[in-house]
Amino acid sequence: MATSTGITRSSRIFFSQPQLQSQPLLLFSKGFSAKVFVKGLSFSSTEKKIVEAFSEFGKVIEAKLVMDKARNRPKGYGFVTFAEKEAAEKACEGMNGKLLDGRAVYVRF
Repeated sequence: MATSTGITRSSRIFFSQPQLQSQPLLLFSKGFSAKVFVKGLSFSSTEKKIVEAFSEFGKVIEAKLVMDKARNRPKGYGFVTFAEKEAAEKACEGMNGKLLDGRAVYVRF
């Protein structure tokens, strides 16, 4: 009994399933980190300056400035990732409205 593809029922090829690895795969995650949004940053701000300013509230994992590709300078906002949620909450309270590089910054969790 041939089908339109020319393969008969008896000529099917069964592929074996790939063998599962004996060791579990590790998924990378930041654990219980917390990210805050920072706006009102100066165009002369650097990630290093932001890390220095926010590190007084807790361990900073990463500071990321959103860059304007055409002008090759920060757009005026970015994100700071803390190792703990409590540090992010303290930073929201402590840095909201404070001056950083001559401009008032606003932080939201």
